[in-house]
Amino acid sequence: MGKSLPHSVMPEPSAGSASTPPIAGPAANAPGERLYFNRELSWLAFNERVLAEARNASYPLLERLRFLSISGSNLDEFMMIRVAGLVGQVQRGIEKPAIDGRNPAQQLVAIREKIAKLSSRQQEVWRELREALAAAGIHIADEKRVRPAAHKWLKAFFREEILPVVTPQALDPAHPFPFVQNEGLGLLFSLTRKSDGKELMEMVLIPAALPRFVRVPDTHCEAGEAVFISIASLIQRYAKKLFPGFAINGDGMFRVLRDSDIEIEEEAEDLVRTFRSAIQRRRRGQVIQLEIEDDFDPRAEEMLLEQLGVQEAAVIKTDGIIGIERLGEIAAADRPDLKFEPYSPRYPERIREHDGDAFSAIREKDIVIHHPYESFEVVVDFIRQAAADPDVVAIKQTLYRAGSQSAVINALIEAAEAGKSVTAVVELKARFDEEQNLKWASKLERAGVQVIYGFTDWKTHAKAAMVVRREEDGFRTYCHFGTGNYHPATARIYTDLSFFTANPKLGRDAAQMMNFVTGYVEPGELELIAVAPLNLRETLYERIDTEIANACEGKPAAIWMKCNQITDPGMIDRLYQASRAGVAIELVVRGICCLRPGVAGMSDNIRVRSIVGRFLEHSRIYAFANGEKMPGVRAKLFISSADLMERNLDRRVEALIPIRNRTVHDQILQQVLLANMLDTEQSWWLHPDGSYSLVAADLDKSAKRFNCHHYFMTNPSLSGRGGALEAGAVPRLSLARERQR
Repeated sequence: MGKSLPHSVMPEPSAGSASTPPIAGPAANAPGERLYFNRELSWLAFNERVLAEARNASYPLLERLRFLSISGSNLDEFMMIRVAGLVGQVQRGIEKPAIDGRNPAQQLVAIREKIAKLSSRQQEVWRELREALAAAGIHIADEKRVRPAAHKWLKAFFREEILPVVTPQALDPAHPFPFVQNEGLGLLFSLTRKSDGKELMEMVLIPAALPRFVRVPDTHCEAGEAVFISIASLIQRYAKKLFPGFAINGDGMFRVLRDSDIEIEEEAEDLVRTFRSAIQRRRRGQVIQLEIEDDFDPRAEEMLLEQLGVQEAAVIKTDGIIGIERLGEIAAADRPDLKFEPYSPRYPERIREHDGDAFSAIREKDIVIHHPYESFEVVVDFIRQAAADPDVVAIKQTLYRAGSQSAVINALIEAAEAGKSVTAVVELKARFDEEQNLKWASKLERAGVQVIYGFTDWKTHAKAAMVVRREEDGFRTYCHFGTGNYHPATARIYTDLSFFTANPKLGRDAAQMMNFVTGYVEPGELELIAVAPLNLRETLYERIDTEIANACEGKPAAIWMKCNQITDPGMIDRLYQASRAGVAIELVVRGICCLRPGVAGMSDNIRVRSIVGRFLEHSRIYAFANGEKMPGVRAKLFISSADLMERNLDRRVEALIPIRNRTVHDQILQQVLLANMLDTEQSWWLHPDGSYSLVAADLDKSAKRFNCHHYFMTNPSLSGRGGALEAGAVPRLSLARERQR
């Protein structure tokens, strides 16, 4: 059977040909580790790419520091959830292998080896950035390096702001070992009482309410300088004020991470009460990792290990900073010259042309909004207008993550207070947002919103809003479907799609999906939407099988997919089958990818790239050639809330939305998806051995670069521009055949 080679994509005029990942040897009848990459190791590889952004010399310094902070935050969550889960499996004697054949204990060995290297690399980056920041006038001082002019102020700050809120505790048989909360930071002091020479150990836990760093007022610094000092360093510096009458022999800092996953029994009678209890248990979960300074007192270390119940393998020693994620406080410093140039998203001209009437604009034609390049305010305004419109009779919306300051929540409350029938599906199982969602649910209920918590064992991850409006010809349903959350903060940094439509078929399907979640009423026959866990997997399988059939008949056959993760073995195997049939497959997978591309006889027609840059790639788009060259007008195109993971396909409520409007179809396929595949500046190739390399590193020096984020920041969309397109068409992107491999 002949194989069609994948095409390379580039903007016109030609931007040069991007390099192609190598092809590995045959993998016929290979064992698990040859067929798939390990999920956890693939995630660690993603975080290495995030960390690489902190070394990107083309980025402003504080943005590089922000990426370092993000890599630390990512790693903390990985430890608290994924590693904690594996530790639990080992403790319970579970031997179930992962997709690559490793059992939990084997995975932990490989993970800890990778984490040790990653942590060491983070400290290297920190030292580089700290030096560069100092040269730019931003100093992160320790207890030994504070300018004399600031001493008096720091001493007063310690006396007035820190001393009243910290509590030293003796560690001896008369005092029980204090509880150290998750992500808790503390100091151990070795002391000698001057009156009798007795030695003792004291612990000082740093309250979570305190910032990690304090900035010295500019009046106490040299002109143009910013000086930060950590709270821990201040406590060390002025410890004599904390321990009068004692000689301080030494001190050391430590940090604790605990198991933070929440397990809910399917038989839970009161889901809200169960979650409130589970959140409290999370704070007291098993210790998963202990970070300490590398010169930590051995006796103190031994005591911590014993009292916290920490295994030696879960100890990270460092000669750098502890708690890298908190460097984000410094990255927020007011130095615009050391940050990305501010970007203001556009508001869709289509809606402005209708005098701000979203319903009128949507009724005229479907609209897609590309966040963060186009404003999330249009989504908020959609709900606000519904709240104020006397002809609107009902609003239904799913809420997975809404943020701490949610304009969408407030708009729903306004609608309920205005007498509308408002239903909100609040997902309590949104990891680390459970407590915030409980608060929102209570506030919504007090305002008269009907709050539904959905399934106990399935997360409701679909992003959908329905507005039912009374019009001259009867009731009309307006829908919003998103690939991302109703979260105004993340909408400024996550790339996502918002699709607005008044298509009656999509409206009827959305109503059935909502009833499925609120009343467990399984949909009858859905007209357009596919819903997980009912038929979303099968719909994607059918589209892949159609491409396989077309390839076998000699027709053009191609699959383009953009998502955050691919881990599901069934989906991976289907794509392997398509590759063997000659289907050209281009995947843009930001994070975890268990699929092994470029293996002869198995996946040599599959290319995988990951894009990491200024914005977090978050949209999920699935496109199938449908018998014509890609990107074609007949291509079957879908947007979704679902990644290609078993949990999304089988254990969550997700939506797969077909895009049939020609303008919206063009924007998503021939702008958004194509530009991602054209990118050469932020893209990484995934190789058959699991390693990643920058696409730009293999380009000819004469080749033009293409940055998809920059393209979207400078070129308005097709769908939202309306008559404004007459003032200047959006530059179109096109395909060019790749040079032979």
